[in-house]
Amino acid sequence: MSEPQPSASTAQPGGWADAWLPRFIAVHAELFRRIRSLGWPILDVFVRIGLAQQFFISGVLKVTNWQGALFLSEYQYRVSWMDPVSAAYIGAAIELLCPILLAAGLLTRYTALPMLILSLVVQFNYNAVDSQLFSAALLGWLVVYGAGPLSLDALLRRGLADSALPLAARVVRASTWVRIHVGPLYLSGVRVWLAAALLMATVGLSPQHTHALTDTSYWLPIKSAVLWPSAPLLAAGILLLLGWLTSYLSIVLTALSLGAAMMQSLDGSEAYLCATLALLVLFGGGLLSADAALTRLLQRRFPELAGKPAFSLEGLPRVVIVGAGFGGLSCALVLRRTRVSVTLIDRDNYHLFQPLLYQVATAGLSPGDIAAPIRPLFRECFNTRVLLGTVTGVDAKRQRVLLAERQIPYDYLVLATGAAHSYFGKDQWQPYAPGLKRVEDATAIRGRLLSAFERAEATDDAEERQALLTFLIVGGGPTGVELAGAIAELARFGMEKDFRQFDPTNARVILVQSAPRVLPAFNENLAAIAQRSLQRLGVEVMVGSRVDNIDALGVSVGGTRIAARTVLWAAGVMASPAGKWLNAPSDAAGRVIVEPDLSIPGYKNIFAIGDTALAMAWSKQPVPGLAPAAKQGGAYVATLIRSRLQGNAAPGEFVYRHRGSLATIGRQAAVADFGRIKLWGAPAWWLWGLVHVGFLVGMRNRVATMLNWFWAYLTYGGGIRLITGGDAAAEFGP
Repeated sequence: MSEPQPSASTAQPGGWADAWLPRFIAVHAELFRRIRSLGWPILDVFVRIGLAQQFFISGVLKVTNWQGALFLSEYQYRVSWMDPVSAAYIGAAIELLCPILLAAGLLTRYTALPMLILSLVVQFNYNAVDSQLFSAALLGWLVVYGAGPLSLDALLRRGLADSALPLAARVVRASTWVRIHVGPLYLSGVRVWLAAALLMATVGLSPQHTHALTDTSYWLPIKSAVLWPSAPLLAAGILLLLGWLTSYLSIVLTALSLGAAMMQSLDGSEAYLCATLALLVLFGGGLLSADAALTRLLQRRFPELAGKPAFSLEGLPRVVIVGAGFGGLSCALVLRRTRVSVTLIDRDNYHLFQPLLYQVATAGLSPGDIAAPIRPLFRECFNTRVLLGTVTGVDAKRQRVLLAERQIPYDYLVLATGAAHSYFGKDQWQPYAPGLKRVEDATAIRGRLLSAFERAEATDDAEERQALLTFLIVGGGPTGVELAGAIAELARFGMEKDFRQFDPTNARVILVQSAPRVLPAFNENLAAIAQRSLQRLGVEVMVGSRVDNIDALGVSVGGTRIAARTVLWAAGVMASPAGKWLNAPSDAAGRVIVEPDLSIPGYKNIFAIGDTALAMAWSKQPVPGLAPAAKQGGAYVATLIRSRLQGNAAPGEFVYRHRGSLATIGRQAAVADFGRIKLWGAPAWWLWGLVHVGFLVGMRNRVATMLNWFWAYLTYGGGIRLITGGDAAAEFGP
């Protein structure tokens, strides 16, 4: 089978520098983009709440000491352009009202402005301290840039822009213009201001120039700068003045500031000094800086760094990726700056985090918390297009991917099509024992679970009620264990006051496992701990037991009949039909037996990854069907394709690096197996939560999931207890 060879159109032109320099710069830019996306919301909240607290406490102290004329004489703001008594009242109003709005991030620009003016009035007329200067610099930034994403302004901005409120749209547009055009200039001003403080501090350290400190202390934070080591002050001042390596230099200065704060106390300015430096870390040196000039120069030399097409897609090798799961996404993201045309095909328009599907099924999370739209992930990847469609086959001879109404040509094909439920030849059980692979499965199961409680409330038949309140899960792997624990918690916590005819805590949860123990892939001791945790929740664990039959009324297990109206399948999976499309060798579960480089035998340009493939790449053992394995496979294949096209040495055989296995059982119990390191109980539970939140795609999903978990944890709430879909409602009639 022939495959594309490196050519002038596929190799990076211009030698080593053109090949590696843009990649290095792109990694650097991506690093600071991520730091900014994570750090700015936190810094913004810290700054707003800190400034609000400072002003509000000052206002409260003045009001609590209110004694009429004494207050007016003591707290007058004597300025030439305002009556002193009026200034006292206005100052007190600013200190009491504006901080409340600032802390909430509501009308941030318009509340920060009077606070900024008040800070400057106090600084230049009454009390010149560095902390006030840094407060003014931060308030000025809020006036120019506005509040961050964790604010009411950010929440309301889009709605206001599209509303019928008078002037609202114009105000939003004007604010956006100020942020875009004035923000970079303001950053340059802050940078030069700090550089001047460093340079003046260097001058002031000489005995013959000590008067310089006093002369400029009203507008430069020299006292703070003097606390830094004297040797690097001059160099740091010059670099900061030029705006060269601003973010890195600001990180160093922040570290020095924290060290100085530990050694000796300033006037309370340490936190605000670090916050001001953090602005330069996150946003750089501004428009008028050497960093910005170099960036513009590099963007002209390498257009892809500016987010512009760096090359035409015409005639480039075509990489088609089928499936937008962990493996497919990982492959596409690694290829986003490679000189190839990438087409990502999926039957859904979202990426689903399958490990948390059971929480949707048990009313802990909503589908939107664990699913993220695919297209926004590739908004800035000009060489990647996303297609919604169901692949029906592959024409390997003509190199075409077959969809219902079209064919997609490829030069390289990556099959990341995942897996479906396997009933081991008993497909007639499927209607009575649904599995959990898609959002639709989770919402259907949620409907079954919640409908069982509703029907138990409606019936007067004690035997029927007991059958309705019996929940049986087939399969003792991580999914089965987590499902059993979540259903037991749903029944026992938070629903005890919802029903009148029965006690939900009497619900029976049964976990059936054919193997001698649950979690057979885990260490034996951890599996025993997991089983005991399930039993403490009230789950009946039946190990070494096989299911004989499943029907609408219940299950037969080892010849014993169990009346259960809700049966869930977590016992096995079957790979997608990708192997059949190519008549490729497959195992009993339908996984394609791949070569060491994850290619399909006989097709050097077709690869299978994730649950689609059987790869003996884990110490000569099969790679497990886990998200990290799929991501590693996707990244490996992308690197292999890129190496071939650029004429570089291909990476060695794919080797799976196991990062560990985790499973959770209820509110505080979990097990984690990292080989030599094994955790259980609360530490494993916290680690499980952090890992799963980290794997979610999108900041909104991470924040929403954490908030939902935290609320449910504190309140024992069941979360999203909605019965949706016609089937569940039809059981109760019109």
